[in-house]
Amino acid sequence: MDLPVDEWKSYILQKWSLLPKSIQVTISTAKTLNDLFLHSSPLLQPEDEMFLKRLSGGYLVGKDPDASLFYREKGNKKFQEKDYMGATVLYSKGVSHSGPSSTDMSLCYANRSAALFHLGQYETCLKDIVRAQTHGYPERLQPKLLLRKAECLVTLGRPQEASQTISDLESNFAAKATLSASQFQILQRTLCRVKVKVQEKENLPEIFPEALTKTFEGVDLREENEQIPSASSSVSLHIDPLKGRYLVATKDILPGELLVKEDAFVSVLNPGEMPPRRHGLESKWDTQVTNGDLHCHRCLRRTLAPVPCDGCSYAKYCSQACMQQAWDRYHSVECSLGALLLTLGVFCHVALRSALLARFEDVDKVIKKLCGEMSNQGICLPESRDPAQILKYDLRGEGEKKDKAVETPIPGCDINGKYERNYNAVFHLLPHTENHSPEHKFLCALSVSALCRQLEAAGLQAFTTDLKPTKLKAAETPVLCAELNVWGVAMLRHMLQLQCNAQAITTIQQTGSKENLITDTQQVRLATALFPVVSLLNHSCSPNTSVSFFGTIATVRASQLIRRGQEIFHCYVLAKHGLSAGPHESRMGVAERRQKLRSQYFFDCNCPPCDRERQRPSAGPGREAFRCHRCRALLQGDDVLSCGGPACTESLGRGLLVSRLQDLQRQVGVAQKRLRNGRLELAIQLLLECQSDAESFLSADHSVVGEIEDTLAQAYAALGDWEKSATHLQESLRVVEVHHGPSSVEMGHELFKLAQVFFNGCAIPEALNTIQKAEKVLLVHYGPWNDEIRELQKMKSCLLDLLPIPGGPKE
Repeated sequence: MDLPVDEWKSYILQKWSLLPKSIQVTISTAKTLNDLFLHSSPLLQPEDEMFLKRLSGGYLVGKDPDASLFYREKGNKKFQEKDYMGATVLYSKGVSHSGPSSTDMSLCYANRSAALFHLGQYETCLKDIVRAQTHGYPERLQPKLLLRKAECLVTLGRPQEASQTISDLESNFAAKATLSASQFQILQRTLCRVKVKVQEKENLPEIFPEALTKTFEGVDLREENEQIPSASSSVSLHIDPLKGRYLVATKDILPGELLVKEDAFVSVLNPGEMPPRRHGLESKWDTQVTNGDLHCHRCLRRTLAPVPCDGCSYAKYCSQACMQQAWDRYHSVECSLGALLLTLGVFCHVALRSALLARFEDVDKVIKKLCGEMSNQGICLPESRDPAQILKYDLRGEGEKKDKAVETPIPGCDINGKYERNYNAVFHLLPHTENHSPEHKFLCALSVSALCRQLEAAGLQAFTTDLKPTKLKAAETPVLCAELNVWGVAMLRHMLQLQCNAQAITTIQQTGSKENLITDTQQVRLATALFPVVSLLNHSCSPNTSVSFFGTIATVRASQLIRRGQEIFHCYVLAKHGLSAGPHESRMGVAERRQKLRSQYFFDCNCPPCDRERQRPSAGPGREAFRCHRCRALLQGDDVLSCGGPACTESLGRGLLVSRLQDLQRQVGVAQKRLRNGRLELAIQLLLECQSDAESFLSADHSVVGEIEDTLAQAYAALGDWEKSATHLQESLRVVEVHHGPSSVEMGHELFKLAQVFFNGCAIPEALNTIQKAEKVLLVHYGPWNDEIRELQKMKSCLLDLLPIPGGPKE
């Protein structure tokens, strides 16, 4: 949810409609962001803040022992059902709601360690065992925890440590009679079994697994650009009065070359579907799994065993180190504001965090920068600052005395023309103030004002010059610094910037049943971030790069040959659309693409595909065409479609065909639901009917035809009929190639699935051939660290071991 919740949006829009016309005009015609903020902020009344507080109260982000007990009991049920992954997530929720060093927390950690043990996550299990003991795990339950620890150590090939754990356990038995006779017998039997394992392992050397592939952090640019940090020397920065800043190739660039590897300046994990509590529900605690349950809130790495913030139940981290870094840099301010930030939306959260992170770059310089920009626009300065002492900042962001001001051509660069990958670069991203509607600007201004009021009311030391790392404490109330108004204007600027400059950090998520042998995936939004260098890329509906992510790091790779002097493009993401449904020429017609880009990004796209399609608007029915049910020729026309066959006079209304297509899509959806629920035969029966129906009125290249074939492939794979699965998947592959091209990332994912089908069906030559094709495509878009590429390499290694040795004995 980028913008505030619907209730707050509706409330503010109603408030706007009731304002006197003169005030609406004043706000609508404000020439600067400072004027906009200063005219809007006083309009936020106490009753508005109370309404917002009621909305925020629906989010349960505090510690609650009742919630901890609820989630632990739910986790126990999942554990008994042998759903260890589900149990792990629920125990993690219980940990998050537990107070520090409480019995509740220790029990949740201990139970989670048991689930992790069954998942084979032995190192993580050991960490949870230590956490359970640290937080006061009951003495009477210690024996079974120590046994689990010993078993983990044995499995990991650490027999000496396991032996010491067993000795400690035996000493515990002898010293304290805390167990019943039956419990003692069970533990003794388990102890004997573990001892045998230790003896078997003691004569073996301790093994440390070697890395299978080079880690992502080791994948670097061939030669870093001296003028653009995090970019390759293969690109250079230019500026144009019409299209702004952009990157150009300084040499011929081959497909797959890494052009940008950049860590986000700021990122905020998207909360996913987190509906606020509604009164009257059976339970006020939600068991739904979101991104926030599975990913670190700082580095975004996936984690099965998150460590929660001590002050709130919302923020979770992959380690104590990540938690402390987050606390020192921004979470000490955000911790008590979790419910408000969830209500105001991700954009407001990113705006606040951007301002908080700016403090680490020399606060005096940043304040002068902010005031300098405001002074240049005729904006009032805070009384605490002497205008005579403010340095005039040029577009490069370096301070010079007023009489020595230097004009520079490219915003965001320093005095030497080097692009700064810092707050200066973020500050210079365009907010497009003149293009946003007055209502939207009013909503953003009042949302930021409400956030600033809450910061002031809480007495939080949000923007201070004393930024020494501190120990994590949940209840400190230092005095707010005097420049809050300046930072409020900065946050408003960032909130307006984000519509055009926010980058969705995405991840590939597996869909369907966990038992499926064929991986079906979808791209999902994980976080919202600002990348100063990636933001330099302009849009094309036929981009020449692919953007992918590893945690908070974005990589940009050439997806095709880029000649020297050509501009570097990528395809923008559209809000309120699936991430695979961006304005790409393979997904949308030119009119729809241009309309959506104009609506969100405020420009008319004139990229080569758009120009090409506009010049030949009547190029034929295209890939998503209908066809005549009599002669199978493609139908052509607008409202009334006529058969293109030489001897056929059939004609049909477009509305009738569109309605039929919608009915077909609904039936495909029903079949997919049956497939997810394990009703395979019924799913296949309905899909075959859909296939026959589609053939009667859709072109062979229609995307729905491909979707039906792909779903049939999944269904037959679930039945173990690999031959039929491969046949249908190859048909799906043909449609994907027509729509997206043979080297597209979509083609890579489909080839990966086909490789899995051939592998599981033991079709060795076909599997090896498909693996080679899939690797070639996916390497271009993702590089060697991608999960699918690693899986392909494992399959190839296994298949090569099965091939007969040339010249060897014949069976």
